[in-house]
Formats: sequence, C-alpha cells, structure tokens
Amino acid sequence: QVQLVESGGGLVQAGGSLILSCAASASGTLFSINNMGWYRQAPGKQRELVGLMTRGSRTTYGDSVKGRFTISRDITKNTVYLQMNSLKPEDTAVYYCYGETSFGHYWGQGTQVTVSS
Repeated sequence: QVQLVESGGGLVQAGGSLILSCAASASGTLFSINNMGWYRQAPGKQRELVGLMTRGSRTTYGDSVKGRFTISRDITKNTVYLQMNSLKPEDTAVYYCYGETSFGHYWGQGTQVTVSS
C-alpha cells in the first residue's frame, strides 16, 4: 500500500505563488511509481487534472494551468512538486497528489489552496 502525503497548501493573494510537495512511502516495498502528479477539486466541480509527470519526465498539464504551473519530481526521494505561479481565484480547490504503480493508483488526503482576489 502506497501512502501519499501532501504539504504546502494555504492562503495566497491573486498573482502570488505557492509550492506543493507530495512524498510517497509504503509500509512494505515501495514499487516504482510510474506516473505521479496532481489533480484538484473545487466545490461543486469534478476532480480535474492539474499536471502529471511520467518516470521518464514527460509532462501533461490541464489546459487551465498551462504556462503558470510547473510539475517536477525527485525520483530518488519519491517526491513530486507543483510550482504554482500567477495564481487566480479560480485556482482555489483541494489539491490531491496522485501516484500510479503497476499494482494500482493512489491518492493523497488533499491540501487546500485558497486564492483571494
């Protein structure tokens, strides 16, 4: 079983920046995490892709964050980061870390990001 623990959420003014981190661990063997990244869910809306990075460093971003958010990974630390710049009130959501191994996919507990206007 893989555990994903997020950190770094909070309150920020529009135009500001935040960095989210997510560290993966396991009670037993931590198998290789293939895709790792972030989704978000705003009140009353469906969960949507923010960004994903493959083990080979290929990235995919949601259309609403392209050019403003950057995802990165430290494979050796089983950690993924999300650099969020030029934040907008519509970026307000709970951000969930996501990880995928050959045995399944996993979610973190979520971290709140609130952008004030």
